[in-house]
Amino acid sequence: MEDIEAVGLLQDAVRRRLYEFVAAQGREVSRNEAAEAVGVARTLAAFHLDRLAAAGLLETASRRLSGRSGPGAGRPAKVYRRAAGERGVSLPPRDYRTAAELLAEAAEDARLDDAVRAAARRRGAAAGPCRDEAEARARLTERGYEPFVDADGDGGEVVRLRNCPFHALAEDFPPLVCGMNLALVEGLLGEGSGLVARMDARAGLCCVAISKNNEH
Repeated sequence: MEDIEAVGLLQDAVRRRLYEFVAAQGREVSRNEAAEAVGVARTLAAFHLDRLAAAGLLETASRRLSGRSGPGAGRPAKVYRRAAGERGVSLPPRDYRTAAELLAEAAEDARLDDAVRAAARRRGAAAGPCRDEAEARARLTERGYEPFVDADGDGGEVVRLRNCPFHALAEDFPPLVCGMNLALVEGLLGEGSGLVARMDARAGLCCVAISKNNEH
């Protein structure tokens, strides 16, 4: 029931927009910033943000937004970021996670990594290759990857993925699931998209990154 109640909170349009904004930032967000982004009063934003935090959908902390410390720095402000935990609702109850864990364990035991990657690549390619980066990002968003553009350290840009749709499995079966994930994204992009997916694990992000072919 806790998951149902938590997800049910997102039926409110303002609350859902606030949650989506905070989740998309990948960092702590203040009440003022969230209120301005959604277009509501700060007091209303604070009310909804605290409801989301109480339900476990957001995490809270306190910090000085000025970046200063000591006398005159001001009081710490409450900030929010997406909670690390996962929520799922199935009516009637289903246990797909246990099934996925058993299949992953069996695949590892049977050393079916190549077969799993091949199946994932076919699944990714089922919709046809992406024509450009914008279409690739749209498809990744539809699949829950939450793509965003980041600097690659060489003066260029790379598309990173804020969310791994297979996070729970990847923690328990990293070689198998991360390899499957990479193959799925490779299939989704296709060879004619001008984009290439590669393993580039970063803390708090999906292990796959995407860049233009001529950059790497």
